Amino acid sequence: MTIHRIRLLGDPILRARCEPITRPGSTAVRVIMDDMRETLRDWQSRFGGGRGIAAPQIGAPVRMVYVEMDKPWALINPEIVDIGNEDFEVWDDCFSFPNLLVRVSRAYRIRVRYQDLKSHWHEVELEGDRAELLQHELDHLDGVLAVDRPQGLDPFCLREEWHRLYGPARRYGPPEPRSEVYVSPISESL
Repeated sequence: MTIHRIRLLGDPILRARCEPITRPGSTAVRVIMDDMRETLRDWQSRFGGGRGIAAPQIGAPVRMVYVEMDKPWALINPEIVDIGNEDFEVWDDCFSFPNLLVRVSRAYRIRVRYQDLKSHWHEVELEGDRAELLQHELDHLDGVLAVDRPQGLDPFCLREEWHRLYGPARRYGPPEPRSEVYVSPISESL
């Protein structure tokens, strides 16, 4: 097991669309997952935070995520298969730009499909901070970062200033019905 350096904003691997895993039970997959676990735990011990990590953050362009919330959770080839009808604003942070928070909008509820280390498929429904975390980590697998999803006026804040202005109690906004229209009607006057 190896503790890897976290790839920082500007590293091209963070913008790569990651490759699917074809053999989830392979030794190579287990090694990458072990390295992700050790790297996350090292970050937690040094900085006192962190709940999840995506493979590209340690330089592996594959579709794997490792999360520690209530228990360790390895997700291979994860994908969001459904979202609820509410969104919420989140001040999102990331190991890849540790001193910056970005206000983003995320689905409040999601259903995720993934494989475990034994190649078995699972589906799980998540909401709130868990749903936000998985959306953040799955974005990494597609080369998308929170800085690509700013929401509202003045959506960027340095960590020190964010603690002074907002603080952890204001990290998550309330869920609200999704109001955006995703398709605009074509004007007949064209």
